[in-house]
This record gives sequence, C-alpha cells and structure tokens, in this order.
Amino acid sequence: MTALRPEGRFQPEADPYGTVQQYGGPRYPGQDDGTGGAPYGQHPVQTAPEDAWGVYEQAREPIVDGPEYPWLPDQTLQLRLPPDIGAPAEPAPTGGRAERRRAAQGRTSLRSGNGRRRAGGRAAGRARPKESPLVVAARGVGELCITLGVVMLLFVAYQLWWTNVQADQAADGARNELEQQFNAAAPVKPGQPAPDPNKPEVFEPGKGFAIIHLPKLGLKFPIAEGTSKSAVLDNGLVGHYSGTGMPGDKAGNFALAAHRNTHGEPFRYINQLGKGDKIVVETAAGYYTYEVTGGIPETSPNNVSVIKPVPNGAGYTGPGRYITLTTCTPEFTSKFRLIVFGKMIEERPRAQGKPAAITGG
Repeated sequence: MTALRPEGRFQPEADPYGTVQQYGGPRYPGQDDGTGGAPYGQHPVQTAPEDAWGVYEQAREPIVDGPEYPWLPDQTLQLRLPPDIGAPAEPAPTGGRAERRRAAQGRTSLRSGNGRRRAGGRAAGRARPKESPLVVAARGVGELCITLGVVMLLFVAYQLWWTNVQADQAADGARNELEQQFNAAAPVKPGQPAPDPNKPEVFEPGKGFAIIHLPKLGLKFPIAEGTSKSAVLDNGLVGHYSGTGMPGDKAGNFALAAHRNTHGEPFRYINQLGKGDKIVVETAAGYYTYEVTGGIPETSPNNVSVIKPVPNGAGYTGPGRYITLTTCTPEFTSKFRLIVFGKMIEERPRAQGKPAAITGG
C-alpha cells in the first residue's frame, strides 16, 4: 500500500512488476540509489509528469463525481465507500481523541433524544379511550368507601381511646375534690353545712357526693347524682338512679349505673365480682360496706324491677339495705344489661377509719 510521506513526494516501495516510475529529488554525486547500480550522479535525472503529482494529491480526499459515485481512478490503491445517498456529510471532528469521542457521543444523544420526542409525540397523539359510565361510577363508589373507612377508623380510635383519656381526667378531678372535702370535714362553701348523704335532694344533678371502692378490682370512682349520659356517665362518673335509696337510709336499694366500655369504663370488670366480694361506698359521713350476693348476667334494658327497693332477681325476701350495679353487656354493645346485687354488712363512721375491705386488714 502506498503511503504519503512528510515531503509530499511519492516514494514507492519495492515494485515487483517494475511498472512504477521512480521520482525523486536531486541526485548527489557518489550516492547509491539503493538498486546496486551506479551512483545518482551517473544517471540522468528523470522528471515526473506534471499530472502525476495531481493524481496522488487527489487520492487523499474522497472523489464524488455526480450521483453515480464512480470508483476512484485506477492510480490509487485505497478502497473508499460512497456516503449515504441523500444524507449530508458530517464534518470530520477536529482536535484530539477526547474531543472526537465527545463529538460522537453528542451526535448519538441527539439522535436518541429526537427518537424519544418522536415517540412521545406519537403517544400523545393517540386518542385516550373514553371510559364507560359504569367504570366511572365504580371508581366513585370505591373512593367513597375508602373515605368512609378512614372516617370509621378515626371514630373508633376516638371512642376507644380518646374518650377514656377525657373521662379519666374528669373523674380524677372529681374524686380528688371529694376526698379533700371528706378529709377536711368542712362545708362545701363558707357558711353552708356539708351535704347530708342521706338526703339526695341536696345534690345537684351531676354533682359528686360519694366514692365507690371495688377492692377486688383495685378501682375507685366518684359517684354523682343522676344517670345523665352527657352530664355524668360520659365524664367517667358512676351515676346514682335518682329516687332510689341512699347508703345512710335504714332501708332501700342504692342503685348505680356506669359505662362498661369507653368514657372511662368504670364498670367494665364488674362481671368478675362473685359472691362474698366486697363493695365499699365512701361518703362524708362514713364508709358503707356491701357484700356481693349474686347477679343477673343478662337482662333486658327495660327491666327496671332490678332497681326497686327490693330488687327482683336478687333473691331477697324483704326490705333491707341493698346495692345494685348495672351496666351494658356484651362488651362494646348496649343490647342487654349486666346486674350485680349486694347487701350491706357494715356501716362505719369516718372517725373509726377505713374498713378492712379497703385496707386489706
């Protein structure tokens, strides 16, 4: 293969066919031309034809002769491929190897970006199929169900957790206030006598007047007058059925109600009370201890006979000093009522201290 040397002159390699003319520069006397013959000075200098140099100079660049792209002249031995028909020739990159690589990468990225833009345009041009009314309605129902589900979860969390937090705070405040009053044995207001626990008419609805102790369960809650849901029961208090007996009465049924679930749930575990377990009611006058005698696991909410002076279903045969606890059952429902009955076994003035049922003595 021929090569172009820096001098710009054609220096053929060994030519086995002897068809290539030797062209060279001036000969110097005494030099050997490499053929083993006489030195240059002894041979006539041959001058290359004028057009020979032009042929070799033209072979350096692609020769494009019209749309037919003919083969190059026979004088060159280099093979060249014609460029793509109709595509503009890209200029040869200049500079170093790194610059040529960056230029090639830029052309590739440009082609890829154009392809993506064309694909995106085709996709955007496609018409989106119209959804049927049934699909739209189903989607709307699904979204509505999800929204209702979230609302229900929030409501359940409010009922089972937050109402207990609020009720416990209210009940603790009422109980602490009663304990301070009982321990100080002072009137509620200056110049007024302390309320008589044997006269319920002196208590306002929702006003606390006693504390119930459930030693077996380790619980104690304030007792307020009335069974109003908003004013009493939802505040974590135990409500006294207005019109029923009081602990200091010589005969009667001290009937109470409270939530089993939510809002402090004071009576949640009264189903665990059995015969012989103690219930203590603390008032400003003293301590009244009752002993559990039995109960009704499930009865109608309309069965008001259980709060009569002699409660039905307790097995009592005559008047006495009784206590009745009522709450909802089963848990988390208000379909039925759970009833616990007790009979007073001890009345103890505050001056004598707390009963053994509370102290564990």
